[in-house]
Parts: sequence; C-alpha cells; structure tokens
Amino acid sequence: MDAENTVAVKSFAFAVRIVRLCRHLRTDQHEYVLAKQLLRSGTSIGANVEEAVGAISKADFSHKISIAYKEARETNYWLKLLAATETLTPVAFTSIQTDCEELCRILRAILNTTRIKKEKDQDTEPS
Repeated sequence: MDAENTVAVKSFAFAVRIVRLCRHLRTDQHEYVLAKQLLRSGTSIGANVEEAVGAISKADFSHKISIAYKEARETNYWLKLLAATETLTPVAFTSIQTDCEELCRILRAILNTTRIKKEKDQDTEPS
C-alpha cells in the first residue's frame, strides 16, 4: 500500500473517531463551540487527503496535502485545549492525540518527499 492510500485510510479512521468524540462532547459534556471546531478541522484532514488522491497535478496534490497537514495541526491544538480544560480525560486525550500526531508526521513526510521531488524535477529541466 503506498503512502497516499495509507494516509487516506488513517485519516478516514481518524475522522470517524473525531465524529464520535464530538458527539460525546455535545451530548455528555454539553460542549458545543469547541466540539464544532474540532469536528470541522478533524474531518477536514481526510477530506483534503481524498482531494489530494484525485489531484490533477503535482502542484494540486501538494497543495491539498499541505492543507490536510495544517488541519491536522489545528486539530492537535483543539485536542490539547480540551485536555487542558479537563473536558477530555487524560486517557481519551492520549489515545486520539497519538493518532493525530501520527497523521501530522505522515503528512509532513509526504510534503517533504513532494518538495524533494519537485526540486529534483526543477534541477533536471533544461534552462
């Protein structure tokens, strides 16, 4: 399985966890504002990865992966805030935040690889 497919599967599974967590935050914790922010950024990761998979150019692919990475970083922020305000238990936080950080690392690696390939392509183009 290549990196794009791996990240697509992982980001979709993460989005499912985020939806379930946000449902819990709204119904059990009565936390609506942060849940909405978390839902938006946490599900956006997979949506942008899916768009990257269907990209029409290398630049389009890189752009969508870049957005997915930024959304993952934002999601990490909301998770930390929920933990710091004791809205999430330490166990729940650690579990989902570990997955979020893994997505960040994968997306960052894809971005780095894309940039290296772009630089190599530019070096080999005739002037």
